[in-house]
Amino acid sequence: MNLKEIKEIIALMNENNLTEIEVEREGSKIKLRKGYSPVIENVMPQMVSQPVSVQQKVEKPAENKPEEKSNLKEIKSPMVGTFYRAPSPEAPPYIEVGKVIEVGQVVCIVEAMKMMNEIKSEIRGKVVEIPIENAQPVEFGQTIVVVEPV
Repeated sequence: MNLKEIKEIIALMNENNLTEIEVEREGSKIKLRKGYSPVIENVMPQMVSQPVSVQQKVEKPAENKPEEKSNLKEIKSPMVGTFYRAPSPEAPPYIEVGKVIEVGQVVCIVEAMKMMNEIKSEIRGKVVEIPIENAQPVEFGQTIVVVEPV
């Protein structure tokens, strides 16, 4: 399902005063609720220890900010979800520290609402840091890749 279809479903909910709707189409499934507090489901067993590692990852960039070079650029997550460095557990990562990436190159996947969203680079440069560990939660606007433009 694309964003336009999701917006149409939301409009349908509003027009008919629905509080919950679930749609399954072509292998995709989406469930929307209005007026409920969010429910967080632990899908992967390793996610149990994530809150501690997330706190550590959030604090780390704040400590490093004064030391960073001004020419470094950050690729930030456009959504809340789960960060994946590769398209599958068996596949090699999209990018590695020290490698040059191109504009439009996929740098990672952020899974949100069971949908895999490819995140593409908007700059060309050398990967300096990937501050997020694979399969860790990521927040909107959180840095996922640090690049030195070339």
